[in-house]
Formats: sequence, structure tokens, C-alpha cells
Amino acid sequence: MKRDRDAYGEQLLAQFLRKAPTAEIIEREDGYIDTGSHPGSYFRSYEQWPPLERQALRSVRGKVLDIGCGAGRHSIYLQEKGFDVTGIDASPGAVRVCKSRGLKKALVRPIAEVDKFRSRAFDTVLMLGNNFGLLGNLRGGKRLLRALHRITSPDARIIAETRNPEKTRNPHHLAYQRWNQSRGRMRGQIRIRIRFEKTIGEWFDYLFVSPDEMRMFLEGTGWEIERLLGADGSNYCAILRKKERSNKLRPRS
Repeated sequence: MKRDRDAYGEQLLAQFLRKAPTAEIIEREDGYIDTGSHPGSYFRSYEQWPPLERQALRSVRGKVLDIGCGAGRHSIYLQEKGFDVTGIDASPGAVRVCKSRGLKKALVRPIAEVDKFRSRAFDTVLMLGNNFGLLGNLRGGKRLLRALHRITSPDARIIAETRNPEKTRNPHHLAYQRWNQSRGRMRGQIRIRIRFEKTIGEWFDYLFVSPDEMRMFLEGTGWEIERLLGADGSNYCAILRKKERSNKLRPRS
């Protein structure tokens, strides 16, 4: 990501350096505009986190890869608990904040480059903060899940948070979902960019899936749902595990 397009990182740096909460502005391709995270949420302490996140972290084991680590709140918490954590983010600004806050292993690396890690390097993959959405779309997301299968240990888990697109009643979101389906896209697939002050980020795909869509998404990747947390809510977490070794991965499409 080019530094002059790193609106997300600039927003995190502003919060960190100014010691004042800020929020990014999310612009969707259809012109819909909303705020992203609640101001200050990237820097909240463990006690302030949503109960869903605290519950999900109980499944963390061994060496951890935090994908889309942001300001590092999950990574730093786990590091303080004695875990070996590597945080990655496409945003140079986010990684700068993580390092400044004390995260020992933080890399500027988008999810598309997770295959650069060695085989079986991690035991837990974190995708909290709705970061299952970083998989972007069905075809590319399946490829990335296969890559995560290769770089994780045989008993590895993915802790994936997402938002269920079925739960919205917002007419703008429902219209966008219908538009997606008319274009052959998943209904919860969105194309967005982030704005902060005078910085405008690059367009990228993000994805929200229902539990049933996630099961379909996982087919042929070597992963399956072990259990769901908060499945009745708009946001939920899926604890994913590797399928039995006897179930080989399907050939790449």
C-alpha cells in the first residue's frame, strides 16, 4: 500500500500520536458512506472489548498469526500473556503503531502474501474485527484459505469474525446485496475505500458471510467449522479447524 493512500494507517497514527479517538470514513462503490469502527475502539483495553472477542480468544493456542492486526490490541494482549505473536497488516501506518506500542513481531504484509510464511509456522490464525472479510471474494478467498492451511500446524485453528448479511434491515444494504447478486457476486461482498482527513485509500474487496455461506466458502479448502460463537447475532465468530488428514484438498480451480 502506498503511504499517501494509507488512510487507515493515518487514522490509527492520529489516534496514537494525538491521544484522541478518531474514526475512519468508509465509502462504498455505490456511494454509500458510513463510519467504520467506533472512535477509539482500536485502542481499547481487554476489559472494554466485546464479550464475543474475549470468548473467542480462549481458543488461542501456540504460535499466533494476527491477520489485519490494526493497532495491535489483540496481538499485544496475547504477547503479554506469553504467546509468540506475529501481526501483519497491509497498512504501513498500522504496523508503525503496533511497533511503537511494543509488538515485537509486526510486518507490513497484506493477506495476499501469507504464502510467504514457511510451512507449519503457526498454530492459531486470528481474523478478529470482522477480518474474515479480508478474504475478499469466493475464488481468491479459497486460495488464501489453502495457503493458511499450508502455513499452519496439523491441529491449527482459525478464529474468524464476520458479520451476517442476513441480519440487516438497512434498505441501502439490501439494495446493494441485490445488485451484487445480479452481478454474480456474493451478496455480502462489498467494494470499499477508507477516507481520513485528506487521505483517500485504495479500493478493495471485503466480505460478510452468513454461517451457511461460510460453510460453502470453506468447501475444498481443508477447513471446517468446529463451532460458532454468537451465531444468532449480526456479528459472530467461527472457530475453524483442519479437516481430518484423510480428506485431501481439492485441486485448485
